[in-house]
Amino acid sequence: MNPNLQLPSSFSLYVHLPWCKAKCPYCDFNSHVADSIPAERYLAALIADLDRELPRIWGRRVQSVFIGGGTPSLFPPKIIDHLLSEIRARLHPLPGLEITLEANPGAIEAASFRAFRETGVTRLSLGVQSFNDRFLQRLGRIHDAAAARHAVELAIAAEFESLNLDLIFALPGQNLDAARVDLQIALDYAPPHLSLYRLTLESGTPFAAHPPENLPNDDQAADMEDALRRQIHEAGLSRYEISAHALPGHRCEHNRNYWLYGDYLGIGAGAHGKITGPDGIWRSRKPSRPESYMCDALGNTETIGHHEPVLPADRPFEFMLNALRLTDGFPIAHFQARTGLPWLVVQPQVRRAEREGLLTIAGETLRPTALGLNFYNDLCARFVP
Repeated sequence: MNPNLQLPSSFSLYVHLPWCKAKCPYCDFNSHVADSIPAERYLAALIADLDRELPRIWGRRVQSVFIGGGTPSLFPPKIIDHLLSEIRARLHPLPGLEITLEANPGAIEAASFRAFRETGVTRLSLGVQSFNDRFLQRLGRIHDAAAARHAVELAIAAEFESLNLDLIFALPGQNLDAARVDLQIALDYAPPHLSLYRLTLESGTPFAAHPPENLPNDDQAADMEDALRRQIHEAGLSRYEISAHALPGHRCEHNRNYWLYGDYLGIGAGAHGKITGPDGIWRSRKPSRPESYMCDALGNTETIGHHEPVLPADRPFEFMLNALRLTDGFPIAHFQARTGLPWLVVQPQVRRAEREGLLTIAGETLRPTALGLNFYNDLCARFVP
């Protein structure tokens, strides 16, 4: 094993539950619409998948669990309870284990929030996206503004340890004033964590094939973003990642592990994973189609999906693609420990980005500048092999 490549002592677990009530036209996640969800069969497949992965992380302790989708809150609380019980029985959780569940506003899911809290979920991430009926309709969301408000109120009443609200801006027909009103409604609920995303037209989505009318242009979207970030800051939430803002003690530890190029197992249809071992860094990818995934997991297939090594030449870009999202940056020594490579391999690109005002180095810590965060894609392109 490369002596510079250090095995992280802990890891995270990502669980993908891929079903939704409807497919949003802007969404490029691995999500599927079905009249009914085979919850029990899928649960058995997840457990079988986890059992096959266990030899790769013997002796290591799980620091966070993230149940994403899709819309995981469509699953009955008893299924989530069973899933978490099986995870706890197989893995060794660190004290204060963070368990996040993604949810969408809607009568069925929202009514279950307290039950999800009782299963041990500590953090709810609620995909509100907007509190405006007109914009929700243009996004193809199936909930309305009243349902969004009601879901937030129920989530607060359920007393999760932390709550995240997702909002999208630069929506079709949205101007700055409308975006500020939308954001202020969210801030009035005093969420300890808020994620703010610009609407993007992802390849392969209906919005990419047929862009909605009256989208703000790049300059309008940039002005909107600057104003909204200031509004969030004035509300007391600190930006710690390109899209994420939080009160002290409420940063998403699961996502921070991704951004710091930590290790994580991924189970479920389409789930990805990254694990460091004595023989290097390995990535895994599970079958995307739920039926294919369940057949593989519950059949005699020894390995589910694909496992492939992350070649040394690809590690600098992968590392920077994650770590440069963080406003605090990272210690230079962390690059060497996570990639197994000397700092010299990226020093020319770092120096160039520093001259361009995209990065700054203070002592042994590298961090993106405000300009670097605004031009994040250009910054990361400096490190493409």
